[in-house]
Amino acid sequence: MPLFNLSNVSKPKTLDYDVAIIGAGPGGLATAVYAGRARLKTIVFEKATEGGQILLTDTVEDYPGFTSISGNDLAENFLNHAKAFGASFADEEIVEVDFKSDPKRIKSDLGNEYTAKVVVIATGSNPKRLGVPGESEFMNKGVSYCAVCDGSFFKDKKVVVVGGGDSAIEEGLYLTKITNDVTLIHRRDKLRAQKIAQDRAFKSKMKFIWNTEVTEIGGSKNVEYVNVKDLKSGEVKKVPTEGVFIYVGLSPNTEIFKGSIEMDENGFIITNSKMETNIKGVYTVGDVRNTPLRQIVTAASDGAIAVIDMVKYFE
Repeated sequence: MPLFNLSNVSKPKTLDYDVAIIGAGPGGLATAVYAGRARLKTIVFEKATEGGQILLTDTVEDYPGFTSISGNDLAENFLNHAKAFGASFADEEIVEVDFKSDPKRIKSDLGNEYTAKVVVIATGSNPKRLGVPGESEFMNKGVSYCAVCDGSFFKDKKVVVVGGGDSAIEEGLYLTKITNDVTLIHRRDKLRAQKIAQDRAFKSKMKFIWNTEVTEIGGSKNVEYVNVKDLKSGEVKKVPTEGVFIYVGLSPNTEIFKGSIEMDENGFIITNSKMETNIKGVYTVGDVRNTPLRQIVTAASDGAIAVIDMVKYFE
């Protein structure tokens, strides 16, 4: 069920566009805003719910102009802004692309074919898996990658959070409001999260296990424990838990573009400073590109930069 009402989102009236944006996270929606302001006929494709990773965030405190705003509200603001400047939206998954043609051609899971002078890839990323025994078996049975989505199922229970970055700390703090016990397990001896988030974590009821990795997730019908290994001593022990929340990085959603566009060794798309890829007329913005920082504000700025450059194709 959508997290906010999309009934008024404009529907596409033509299959030919100036700009086709694949993905409606912060990067894609910001691109739609700027493309609309440039009077470019724009369509945005999203296979799930408009908003992207913002929707998995309880509270956003680092987007300029908002001291604190819910992820859902910020996503809705992005969406309404893009709509206000005339972007069309299609609830379709793009399954095939032809970047060699001019205009570019893309095909959706509904069989619809679209053309666009410029294509912007904004497909984002998904949480990376640990890849340990029990992870797949206990998916939705105690293993989760989204505290905001699943936290309510663990009310008054004991959980562990795996990771040490912003997501791990922010989601861990969210879980301290719901659960009885939150333990963060991190491979290193210090956190990678922003200092303000670290300060809050250390002042909270969250516990920490340092220099340790999870080697197995176990239980009977549901998660009951994780086995962990101390990376310094090599000691292995069992930590009782009813939930495992995993935040160990991101995997880019670039499968359909493999072989047609340049990527790095991890599958992130390579761009220049103008967000151009190695294919003329194809841009990439947001978490899916090779970038040193993945934040809402940087994804939005990517979109602005891309549009300022792409207008050259319409002059």
